[in-house]
Amino acid sequence: MPQTGYFHLHLVSDSTGETLITVARAAAAQYAHVQPVEHVYPMVRTKKQLDHALNEIAETPGLVLFTLIEEDLIESLENHCRELNLPCMSILGPVLRLFQSYLGAETLHRVGAQHVLNAEYFNRIEALNFTMMHDDGQNTQTLDDADVVLVGVSRTSKTPTSIYLANRGVKTGNVPLVPGVPVSPDVENLKRPLVVGLYASPERIVQIRENRLLGLNAHRDDDRYIDRTAVAEEVAFSRRLCAKHHWPLIDVTRRSIEETAAAVLRLYTDRKRAPGV
Repeated sequence: MPQTGYFHLHLVSDSTGETLITVARAAAAQYAHVQPVEHVYPMVRTKKQLDHALNEIAETPGLVLFTLIEEDLIESLENHCRELNLPCMSILGPVLRLFQSYLGAETLHRVGAQHVLNAEYFNRIEALNFTMMHDDGQNTQTLDDADVVLVGVSRTSKTPTSIYLANRGVKTGNVPLVPGVPVSPDVENLKRPLVVGLYASPERIVQIRENRLLGLNAHRDDDRYIDRTAVAEEVAFSRRLCAKHHWPLIDVTRRSIEETAAAVLRLYTDRKRAPGV
């Protein structure tokens, strides 16, 4: 157990490292009293590239996780870690062995197989382009082409949730609800997309807005932006609007972006499965 409050975490991948980073951070998040210092080595596909990673591992010893396919690279990395007496583990290895035992077939040993430029990939790119063009109330006249439209007052994580959903291939637009500004008929008359309202507690919204103003070193003459009573009225207005149109609501007060997106995806999947949809 490290006594310094931090530990070195080496992540070696023959692809982008996205899978490896996600798994490593999910595991590290369970340990509140120590923080990882990440050393990420993506696209490691040759002995020379691996040697660079091995040199840094030797200089800053720590936990080593990897997603490699080539057996010679795996053997070299494992031998090096064994010599340094460092823990070393393949993230994909146990899963691939489980697949092999169940399916009774060898793997393709294809590096970066999940990143093949297939139809799903291009659907994600199309969704991302759509989402960027329909962020923050832009181009409401074409919002009916969306899969999902998020509505809510300022600081309810509409944009990051939209981008996360787009990366899952879901064309997502988002529209801010502003006090005193009528909602566009383009939004109120939407038929095809799933419209979801995002809201949070007034206290949480005020806290986020105050932090944002501090971060921007900004000042607003209109203190209603961070007035608790005024913000409560904003939230109440957004909830009444959603109730009027029977739009589902999600409380994002204590949700991460990933959790909010997962809740939206459940609603979206359920809607697609509904008869007549």
